[in-house]
Amino acid sequence: MAVKRTDKLNSLLQEVISDVIKREVKNPHVHPLFSVTSVNITPDLSEATVSISIVGSDDEREKTVRALNTAAGFIAVNSSKKIVLRHFPTLLFIEDSSVEKQMHIDNLIRQIAQERSTRKLTEEDA
Repeated sequence: MAVKRTDKLNSLLQEVISDVIKREVKNPHVHPLFSVTSVNITPDLSEATVSISIVGSDDEREKTVRALNTAAGFIAVNSSKKIVLRHFPTLLFIEDSSVEKQMHIDNLIRQIAQERSTRKLTEEDA
């Protein structure tokens, strides 16, 4: 039962934190092309790790994560107004690089397919 509760809470926190960042955080270092990909709250509900996917350069991603961690208290306070919990968890923002990894893998697969089609054409000519 506890696992189901934390799963629901993770999903709710993901939605609310994303909304608070988009609507209320006015830091110019937060890149506008970001997405909250997941939230993982500890079993004791004291801390939550928020994974953020950011479309941008390495510098922009680094600045965004740093800015969000600086604003973590502000984000937690504003999120706590939308979610009723006895104690709102401390937020830690980390970069989720899974999207970049997936794009890299897709690119490699395309390159392999192109090389195979090129090889088939050269083999047929021979």
